[in-house]
Amino acid sequence: MKVIKAEFLKSAFKEDDWPKDSKPEIAFLGRSNVGKSSLINSLLSVHRLARTSSTPGRTQSLNFFEINDQFRFVDFPGFGYAKVPKEIKSSWGDMATSFLAKRRQLVLSIHLVDSRHEPTKQDLQLHEWLEESDKPRLVVATKSDKLSNNELRKNLGHIARVLNVDSVMAYSAKSGRGREELWRAIKSAIDQE
Repeated sequence: MKVIKAEFLKSAFKEDDWPKDSKPEIAFLGRSNVGKSSLINSLLSVHRLARTSSTPGRTQSLNFFEINDQFRFVDFPGFGYAKVPKEIKSSWGDMATSFLAKRRQLVLSIHLVDSRHEPTKQDLQLHEWLEESDKPRLVVATKSDKLSNNELRKNLGHIARVLNVDSVMAYSAKSGRGREELWRAIKSAIDQE
């Protein structure tokens, strides 16, 4: 996919703030510090479009990015150990659930997990929710550059078994590993819409 234009569109804290048109959307979900923003920047070949931070939980809203004036990426708040006030953390779950359940424009949910770690309880809950809701989804294991090929192969197999999926795609925002494969999956989801 050739990205000609990628821009931050808006942050949304409630449904009234969601874009109103019918452009297809791809959601990026996962725990805090899994590398959602880094993956988005890597996919788009744009430095710092999606804000990255070493502090987990910086994304506290749904952030919409418009790509080539044709479709959007939606960066979700991370779940897990983020150091944010409880009232904000509890609203994340409501916001995410509402968006995933209601959004007709959503053509693909990309569930990011850390290739180095066991899927968390929240990963399992998110995966089960996406499965039960029959939403198009893909599991992508980030930070694959931090493992040897043997460790990565073993961990991908383990993650696939734990989440009960056929396969898990490896991705590295640093090396670009998995970039073309992920773009193919995104393009396929958009084309099927």
